[in-house]
Amino acid sequence: MPMSNPFAELSALIPFAVMQGYIVLMVLLVVGGTMLDMMHKKSAKYFFLNAEKAKKSAKREVGAGEKIGLTAKVVLVEVLTSGEFKNVKRRLSHLLTMWGFVIFVATSAILIFGYPDTAAPDILPLLWHLGAGMLCLGGYWFWFFIRVDVSAEGLPCWRFERADLFILSLLSTATFALLWSYTQHNGIAGWSTLFLILFVGSSVMLFGGVYWSKFAHMFFKPAAALQKRVTRADGSREGLPHEYDLTDPEVQKLFPDIPEYMGKNPPYMGHGIKREPAKHY
Repeated sequence: MPMSNPFAELSALIPFAVMQGYIVLMVLLVVGGTMLDMMHKKSAKYFFLNAEKAKKSAKREVGAGEKIGLTAKVVLVEVLTSGEFKNVKRRLSHLLTMWGFVIFVATSAILIFGYPDTAAPDILPLLWHLGAGMLCLGGYWFWFFIRVDVSAEGLPCWRFERADLFILSLLSTATFALLWSYTQHNGIAGWSTLFLILFVGSSVMLFGGVYWSKFAHMFFKPAAALQKRVTRADGSREGLPHEYDLTDPEVQKLFPDIPEYMGKNPPYMGHGIKREPAKHY
């Protein structure tokens, strides 16, 4: 099964052109959802506001060469190796999930766009199955063992919140993809059709639910990490407040949507923002 291209077998029922159109649609959903998320949460506005503050209080100018070096560090530490996670188990879980997702999505696109008429090299279906397996391993490890630990989030595995939409739809997509591939390869027609429908439905929820999930966060995260390194290098970070109290009327003037969220979501501890404890968690 790991060496068989599931999309080649599926092409007997669904043309590759339809599959390609579906991939394009998912990309458009991600782009649209990310833009809506940034507009609603005003992430870009917050980012550029901090950048302007830092620029005014900078003690030295960071040259182009130094910025390139800082960018390389962000790519190596925050992006490629998830160095922001200090807990080893959490970091390994994240790396398995992240790289599994990247391999799974990349090989899906290559198999569908690159080999619609010819047989794909055996390495590509193998990587497709490996990526889905890595994603499941890292994701289920997080959901059933790390997330429930009181040193992390301390939430029961059956507790679901809107922020969990991303990880659950991600796990569902990879799980149903593997089940669909297995049942299709072994000629179990009824189950194969069911798992294909669940696979497609889960992927629509994953890519179409960007606006409501944490999906868009991973696009903004590297930029925030780079800005943090630059402000440390130019000395402006020392002049920035370490916390922004979202109950402050001056802060709420800059971000009018803040009162809507106060008391509704869990305390947000990232990006130097402090919230009052949530009333309903």
